Amino acid sequence: MRPFIAKATAVVLPSYREGLPRSLLEAGAMGRPLIATDVPGCREVVEDGVTGMLCAVRDPASLAQSMTRFAGLPKEERSAMGSASRRKIETKFSEDVVIGAYLDALGKLRAPGS
Repeated sequence: MRPFIAKATAVVLPSYREGLPRSLLEAGAMGRPLIATDVPGCREVVEDGVTGMLCAVRDPASLAQSMTRFAGLPKEERSAMGSASRRKIETKFSEDVVIGAYLDALGKLRAPGS
């Protein structure tokens, strides 16, 4: 997918529901702005107006509006969204952060005194 994401101006994921979408994580890691549906999982990755744009679920007009708004932004603003997307992935979803969160959760599950 890397060559395709590299050629993209933005990555769009209209979805009805998600876990934590790997496609958005990968695109964000590559510094791409993101356009996604405002559902759990997507909204954890996409910060509306900062890392990309969110649209209403099951609403093609809202998706079209978000894509049109994005396309109308100056190149500098679109680029800033991509940079913000990269920073968010590095700070919130890096391997070290995710493994640390798992280890913390497992530590809390241990019985006292073990």
